[in-house]
This record gives sequence, C-alpha cells and structure tokens, in this order.
Amino acid sequence: MIDQPQIVDNVNTNSRPTDLRITDLRIANLVGLPMTVSVIRIDTNQGISGYGEVRDGASKIYALMLKSRVVGENPCNVDRIFRKIKQFGHHARQAGGICGIEMALMDLAGKAYGVPAYQLAGGKFRDKVLCYCDTPTIQDPVEMGARLRRRMEMGFKFLKMDVGIDLVADVKGAISAPPEMLDTNHIMHPFTGIQLTSKGVDLLVEYVGTVRSIVGDEIPLAADHFGHLTLESCIKLGRALEPFTLAWYEDMIPWQFTDQYVRLSHAVTTPICTGEDIYLKDGFKPLVEARAVSIIHPDIATSGGILETKRIGDYAQEHGIAMAMHMAGSPVATLASVHCAAATENFLVLENHSVDIPSWNDLFDGLSKPLIVDGYIQGPEAPGLGLGDINEECLNEFMDKGDPLCFDPTEIWDNEHPHDRLWS
Repeated sequence: MIDQPQIVDNVNTNSRPTDLRITDLRIANLVGLPMTVSVIRIDTNQGISGYGEVRDGASKIYALMLKSRVVGENPCNVDRIFRKIKQFGHHARQAGGICGIEMALMDLAGKAYGVPAYQLAGGKFRDKVLCYCDTPTIQDPVEMGARLRRRMEMGFKFLKMDVGIDLVADVKGAISAPPEMLDTNHIMHPFTGIQLTSKGVDLLVEYVGTVRSIVGDEIPLAADHFGHLTLESCIKLGRALEPFTLAWYEDMIPWQFTDQYVRLSHAVTTPICTGEDIYLKDGFKPLVEARAVSIIHPDIATSGGILETKRIGDYAQEHGIAMAMHMAGSPVATLASVHCAAATENFLVLENHSVDIPSWNDLFDGLSKPLIVDGYIQGPEAPGLGLGDINEECLNEFMDKGDPLCFDPTEIWDNEHPHDRLWS
C-alpha cells in the first residue's frame, strides 16, 4: 500500500488554491502595442503566474508601489485584495497599478481553480465579443473612407474615426480661439474659448459626409477626438452631424461635467459616450444617475479591472444605459476586457487599436491567431485570462529600449509599508 506522502510526491499540486500565496511582482515595459504599456507578472509559491497591465501611458510605479501590499496574500481573494489597494488609485492613468493587479489576480484565480475569468465574474452572456476598429484619421476624406472600407473588408462590423478641429486647424476662418489656446491640450474644454465657426462646421460635415458615402449608412461609425471645444460648439457640431447617424459622439467634453453632458445629450439625437478616464463605479454614478449619456465607455485598465467594470456595467443597465469598452493596450488588457464583456449583459462593443501590428497577436502563445475573426474575439475557455505563456522572442521585439528591464527583480519595493489605514 502506497502511503500518503508518496502519493503527494507524485502529484502536481499546482494548484492548491487555499495554500496559494503571492511571492513576487515584476514588470516589463513594452512599446508600440500601439501605446506604451507596462505588463505585470505576479508570481506565486505554486509556480503559476498571472498577467495584468498598467494602462497605456501610465507609470509602472503605480503597480510597483503596491508590491509590498500584495505579497503574501492569496491571489484567489480578488475582492479582498482589491479593497485593500483601491485607495491608491484615481481617475485616468493613475488607476493603472490597481487595475493591472486586479487583472493578474483574476488570471491567477482562474488558473488556480481551472476556470476562465468570466466564470469568476458570474458566467457569460455571449460566446464572442464584437470589436470596433479605431482607425487613425487622415486629412483626405476619400482616402479615410477607403481606409475604413478596408477595415470592413477585413470583417469589422463597427468602426470609429476622429472628427476634430485638427482637420480644419489650417483653414482660415474655420476656428475662433483666444491666442495660444490651440497650441495646448492641458486646459479643460470649458476654459479654452475655442469655437468652430460656421465654415469650420461645414467643412467637418463635408468630411464626414464623404466618409459616410464610401462606407455606407448601415455600418455603425463612431466619432472621437473633437478637440477642446466649448460646450456650445459641441452642440453646434453635434446637431450638424446628425444626418450621418453616427454611433456616438465620444468625450466631447470632460467627463467630470455631468450638467454639461446633460445639456449636450438633450441638445442632440446622436448617442453620447464617455468614461475611459473614470475610476470605480462611484465615478460613473453622477453621469448614470443623471442619464447624461447613452453609452458608458470604461477602460478596464482605469475603471477598476474585471469585477469592478462588470459592476459598473450592471449599474448602467439598471438605468437603461449600454456599455461599450475603451481599450488601446496589449493582449493582456484585451483578454481581460473580453472576459468582462462576456460577463456583462448590456455590453455593446470593444475597442481595438492593434489591427495594423501583426506581431501583436504573437505576444502570448495562448492567443488564437488571428485573435479577431470577422470582427469578433471568441471568448477564451482556458483558465484565467487564457493568455498562455509569454513569447520571449516577440517580447524582445516590443521591449522599451529606454527601459529595457524585462521582468527583472524588484526587491527595492519589497518593504514599502506606509500606514495605509484610513481611519483612527
């Protein structure tokens, strides 16, 4: 008869979820995905690792400063750890560390229990996730329409382009603005005094009309990056573009100004969309409760990760609002978004920015190739996020030459322990 120790010696005990503990957190900075991102790897005492992502353009320190707060924790306690660290996040890129860690925890918990991450979020509403293809805008509307048409030929069924003051900035008489306001993007829209003239509006209407005539009226076509316009100019342009049945106007004004979004939504009939820079469900509440938008647009690398973003979507659904998802990162944030989208009933469509980067699809060996087929990403059924192992050769292609450390040791962050308690 074989005794118990001998049996255990011959069995792969990865994973015993109850005994799982975080032992390390490391970072790799990657560029050209299409943005610069920091991929997080969280290691454990049982030899399994989980991947997350600090949002495009954010500092890797947002994640590294949290290392000492998560090492020793059981990564399967996703919500417990999230509540412990969420105080260190904020809106936009400042949420990157918390969200990236949450993604990695969901990856680890899924691997530990042998289930895909969407199952940990309550199960799925769909097997595949619709993607919209964001395409960089160029000055020539005929060529822009041709570019979008090529996206359709690739199978995409939902498109987005930029329709902003950059298209008319060099046309005399198209924009009225105080001195130097057009040369900065650090002043919030209501304070710039930048207005489109009737000539400027007419030129943008002509541009969108040309594009629409090429792609057709049936395919959803969203618009973004209008510029730091006053609310009144947003309304004027929004009304003028209504004949083209755009899928939404995105981020026309800063998300913080709920009352201005109410005015905008009441003034136009095209759906209004915002939310990529909002952190946590509480940040979305004013817009949702005021019914100031038709579509919320969280980025999972800012909004709080998979579980919090599902909560946000559920809350919006209670108020009759759909959820699209912003995403401009690596396959890590992509698959985290796919799991959240699969698990959220009022999900509409997920952004993709990486169609023109062939090796993007090769960064992890668990990805289907191509990942996007006929405009959809099939929901992964592998445990965790379903990424598989990282492809070292492809990883080197995207390494940030200005910060070449690749999942190197991070002991300098092991003992960062300030007094975190928020009460006396």
